[in-house]
Amino acid sequence: MHLPEYPVYVANFPVNMNKSIDGLCLTISGVLGKNPTETALYVFFNKSRNRVKIFYWDFNGFCIWHKRLEKEKFKVPRSTSDVFSLEPRQLTWLLSGLDFTKLKGHQRLNYSDFF
Repeated sequence: MHLPEYPVYVANFPVNMNKSIDGLCLTISGVLGKNPTETALYVFFNKSRNRVKIFYWDFNGFCIWHKRLEKEKFKVPRSTSDVFSLEPRQLTWLLSGLDFTKLKGHQRLNYSDFF
């Protein structure tokens, strides 16, 4: 699986997995207050947290990535807001079954950090 390295927004409420492009666009714009064609990944989970849909705009059309776990649940952190953001690597950890709230990766360095 390879998803683009875009900003990641996670909906903090269960979403009906029968929603497709139009329904997810309405949720993104109406509930999350975001633009569906913004360069970002929008992540939605069902109530039991064993299914995920990732929605994004790819140059000239919408894409939906869908995964269903057969025996486990995604370890999604709780938040008090309707949407919270993740780093792309945290999303990768989450999709791999890791509780990323207990993980800390290396700090990203820039060239200016060395001089």
